[in-house]
Amino acid sequence: MPNPKHRHSKQRRNKRRTHDKAVAPAVTKCSNCGATVRMHRVCPECGHYRGKLAIVKEVAV
Repeated sequence: MPNPKHRHSKQRRNKRRTHDKAVAPAVTKCSNCGATVRMHRVCPECGHYRGKLAIVKEVAV
């Protein structure tokens, strides 16, 4: 298996890694309340996930 003969500079390494940067998270609307929610997560507003109640949200007093 080939191994590098010489060390690559930090600049060269970083230039290669620029394409692996994280993109904005995928966002969708909650099917229950219509709030903006990140995909594959429980709705922070109503506590529903995939049409079912996942967590019970307490009302602020």
